[in-house]
Amino acid sequence: MRASNEDRERAAQLLQTAMSEGRISMAELETRLDSVYAAKTLADLVPVTSDLPGAHLSFVKPVSAPVTPPESALSMAGGVPRGKLVAIMSGVERRGPWTAPAHINVVAVMGGVELDFSEATLSGRATVMNVTAVMGSVQIVVPAGLTVIVEGVGIMGAFEDKVRQSYGPGTPSLRIKGVAVMGGVEVTANRGPIAP
Repeated sequence: MRASNEDRERAAQLLQTAMSEGRISMAELETRLDSVYAAKTLADLVPVTSDLPGAHLSFVKPVSAPVTPPESALSMAGGVPRGKLVAIMSGVERRGPWTAPAHINVVAVMGGVELDFSEATLSGRATVMNVTAVMGSVQIVVPAGLTVIVEGVGIMGAFEDKVRQSYGPGTPSLRIKGVAVMGGVEVTANRGPIAP
């Protein structure tokens, strides 16, 4: 069966978790991520993740599985808008007016991601961002009026919160979690208003 973007993303998340737990090295993560993003079938994903916890049955679908919904429906799995940004030896940028999903996965491997929330419209009151930067950088700019919670770890790298802003209950929030390995994640402030 052909692998979907969702299948590849699930495999990438398993690998990122394994690296952050010390189960695989950074070099292994890079090699395995290359294989994951090149995978054409579910069978291609199995050898890349089979030695990791949580991998068993991750990519096995029953023969009578329902028809996969279109990509737009997958991006709303569980009723929560989701998005993913991947920069492998490349760059990704979001600035100006854009709609930020309630859950965002960001991966930068020897590449860069720039996210400016200054003119962004948030899909929900609480936005969660999972970030993995391996020899890459992720720069996040946030406006005033947005509560920011940073819960990241730097391993031979930096996960910097230069904002430390918190507002009262009911204000929109952005929770940034993840790991930076020989790379950097930086959260800075732009004092312009945020769109509700």
